[in-house]
Amino acid sequence: MALQDLLTVLAGGAVGFSLGLIGGGGSVLAVPLMLYVVGVRDPHVAIGTSALAVALNAFANLAQHARAGNVKWPCAATFAASGVAGALIGSTIGKRIDGQHLLALFAVVMTAVGVSMLRGRSGDGDPEVQMDARMAPRLVAAGLGAGLLSGFFGIGGGFLIVPGLIAASGMPILNAVGSSLFAVGAFGLTTAASYAFSGLVDWKVAILFIVGGVIGGVAGMKVATRLASHRGALVKVFAVVLFAVAAYMLYRSLGPLLGLQ
Repeated sequence: MALQDLLTVLAGGAVGFSLGLIGGGGSVLAVPLMLYVVGVRDPHVAIGTSALAVALNAFANLAQHARAGNVKWPCAATFAASGVAGALIGSTIGKRIDGQHLLALFAVVMTAVGVSMLRGRSGDGDPEVQMDARMAPRLVAAGLGAGLLSGFFGIGGGFLIVPGLIAASGMPILNAVGSSLFAVGAFGLTTAASYAFSGLVDWKVAILFIVGGVIGGVAGMKVATRLASHRGALVKVFAVVLFAVAAYMLYRSLGPLLGLQ
């Protein structure tokens, strides 16, 4: 039991580090870690528990980024509000689609997002950006789209939220990473509440996962702050992680069909 508890904390640390560094990767990493490292046997419990842990880790990392002045609160709140509505619609549609097809489609979306960010080349943006009447509709539309895809694919959506915030507001990527955590937390709590109501949350595992996530999040934020001072470095890290996770998801979803597993 002691070894399992330690593995749970370490797994949570990996998720927290990802959230603190790039504002995403929490749900994509958390579910397989819950299943294959922590040893949670029921996939539904893994999803429900990871949703709760990722949501609370996101809010913990949000507090750290907020203290560092990286959060654009009006933009974050507007994006998250429309995103929650989108997530409810997306999850309803996603339940009707085959899970393996969802994974493959999401991998394609992630690859496209990574390419588009690399073509932008840098993490530059306006650090003094403020939400106005022209920006608000763009944030609502981007939040609705990210939430729709997040609910559709059953993930936290950080990989979609960060690019969406940048495209809608023109903020630097460090601000987008910090601001995205509010939406990641809101989306995750929406999912977690549904699973908890059905008794599909392992509370002990969730607590240990969160403890590790807070520690990992501190380290991730420090690395993100350092990388952001180098032109485009954080953007490149974000894109590389996108490509790596997309490749893994394609392997998991298409491997059996191609005889690779």
